Amino acid sequence: MLYWLLFLKLQHYVPPFRIFRYLTFRTAFASLTALFTALIVGPLVIARLREFQIGQYIREEGPKAHQKKAGTPTMGGLLIVIAIVVPTLLWADLSNRFVWIAVGATVAFAAIGFSDDYTKVANRRNLGLTARQKLALQFATGVLVAIALIAMQTYGMYSTKLIVPFFKQFRPDLVIGTLERNPHLWPLAFLPFIAFVALVVVGSSNAVNLTDGLDGLAIGCTVIAAGALTVLTYVSGHATFATYLELQRMPQIGELTIFCGAMVGSAIGFLWYNAHPAEVFMGDVGSLALGGAIGTVAVMIKQELLLPFIGGVFVIEALSVMLQVGSYKLRKKRIFKMAPIHHHFELMGWSESKIIVRFWIASLVFALFALTTLKLR
Repeated sequence: MLYWLLFLKLQHYVPPFRIFRYLTFRTAFASLTALFTALIVGPLVIARLREFQIGQYIREEGPKAHQKKAGTPTMGGLLIVIAIVVPTLLWADLSNRFVWIAVGATVAFAAIGFSDDYTKVANRRNLGLTARQKLALQFATGVLVAIALIAMQTYGMYSTKLIVPFFKQFRPDLVIGTLERNPHLWPLAFLPFIAFVALVVVGSSNAVNLTDGLDGLAIGCTVIAAGALTVLTYVSGHATFATYLELQRMPQIGELTIFCGAMVGSAIGFLWYNAHPAEVFMGDVGSLALGGAIGTVAVMIKQELLLPFIGGVFVIEALSVMLQVGSYKLRKKRIFKMAPIHHHFELMGWSESKIIVRFWIASLVFALFALTTLKLR
């Protein structure tokens, strides 16, 4: 909106406004706008959540130290979503379709999380939507993202080929067969791509959701992951950097840098209120939205296979749950004292603050490694 007004419409009358054509400048402003939006609107959102008595319900089988957090305002993820979407709409080029896909996916996952949180509050217990209901809605959103990207491919603005870390030439295509020869088989041809995109986006969304168990843990890791995605998105859309790093160059993808910058600013602003001891929890409306946004951006910039490193802590948290459940079903034995793994360390005697900071450090190491792989090809 501001990009359209200040640059496209007023640059001829006010020459200094030409600075708004620069992506780095608008990304910085989007980050700052998101940060100050979260900081300024935060107290109002927290007060309103308290007014409506929207508090967190703590599961009884969890660590006993968490019981004192019962009643802390939840659904603070609404603040995160607002602080991402509004700056993006203000500073991005709204004619860019990638921006709308990212915004749409974020809002869709936020709506799923809102439904889950609202159900918990209405029922006054820590049970919202059923697992099947939640997964069905998430996969439906993931399929819609994949279909939107297929439409982008028809205009030559996207590719279904994977970029494999450490390999320059190996780029498998997720579309089966030749569509020109068998156009009537196009739904089957795109099926592997649709399934892959849905799995990445849904997996990312749930991984962040599982990590959101300690004050500031998930949102701190999100700051780091979103920062790494900001760099990756910028170089993917930059002609010189993309050529030098042998990435698939997608000119219009660079506009997503503004969305990623807004995600960084929003996460930092929310961390101000979510830091231990937390004044507000993000709830599923925040964690599902952030995870969905991270997964969607990774798919669009063709870094799906690098995502496990970008969000390394999220992956470890999700794997700990899968291993715990699988081990108990197969052997009737638990691998960890409790899953996700941050609760395991709690029961080992680690303080909450120590776990959070150490996980942040691990997240930073993973993100830095992900960035170094750009040259290791």
